[in-house]
Amino acid sequence: MRVLITGAGGMVGRESVEHCRRLGDEVLAHDRASLDITRDDLIAETFARERPDAVLNCAAWTDVDGCELDPLRAHRVNAEAVGALALASRQVGASFVTVSTDYVFDGEREGFYTQRDDPEPRSVYGVAKLQGERRAQFSTARCTVVRTGWIFGAGGKNFLATVVARARRGEPLKAIFDAWGTPTYAPHLAARLRELAALDLPGTYHVVNAGDGASYEEFAREAADAAGCAGARIEAVSADSLARPAPRPRNSRLRCLLSPAVGLAPLPDWRDALRQFAETQ
Repeated sequence: MRVLITGAGGMVGRESVEHCRRLGDEVLAHDRASLDITRDDLIAETFARERPDAVLNCAAWTDVDGCELDPLRAHRVNAEAVGALALASRQVGASFVTVSTDYVFDGEREGFYTQRDDPEPRSVYGVAKLQGERRAQFSTARCTVVRTGWIFGAGGKNFLATVVARARRGEPLKAIFDAWGTPTYAPHLAARLRELAALDLPGTYHVVNAGDGASYEEFAREAADAAGCAGARIEAVSADSLARPAPRPRNSRLRCLLSPAVGLAPLPDWRDALRQFAETQ
């Protein structure tokens, strides 16, 4: 399969490039330097020239607080550009898979969010990502939206991706005890994106590792154990104590109703994925 991947310089994009190449795909990898997704003309020219069979959109501006402070940029990258990529995919006959977020939900309910729950984002980031979903679905019928969250993996810059290394360095960690999500290992997410591109069954999928989810504190303690640092200094703090610019959902745990119906097996439990990640660090 001829696969075009945007955001190839990011954590999920890199994993997607490597996974698709291992499968023998012809991979057209684009980072910000090779394709500015805020330029509709460049998107159209690139797609017309390279004519992919499938597009994996891993490009996004994921700085939640940065988005809150610069909503125009957030909407340009996370909403308008997604619609332009989807339109270009339709024009060259490619299926389109785009990565969205658990932040499209308000986080006020208990349990898991499924496709039956109405999105009600609270942050600029969540609003922009939801608009990106809708623009993509409007622009092409062959659109697969993948909501995910709490992504960790090699080369990531977020708390979840760096906690193993920080624990091994003996650094003290602050971890939120009153916010919950479903951790997602980047290589497993990348593999599922490729599966969905090949399946080409449009819809909205929730893709996270199996398990009951965790708080940041629980994830940090499990990560320290997996790294052989059971005595790591982890301070439990409340989400409100951090006084961040953008609101976050208190609970953004995801579960998918559609994946079993189309024959997709659950991803491995997040604890097993965390141990696998720790072994590579």
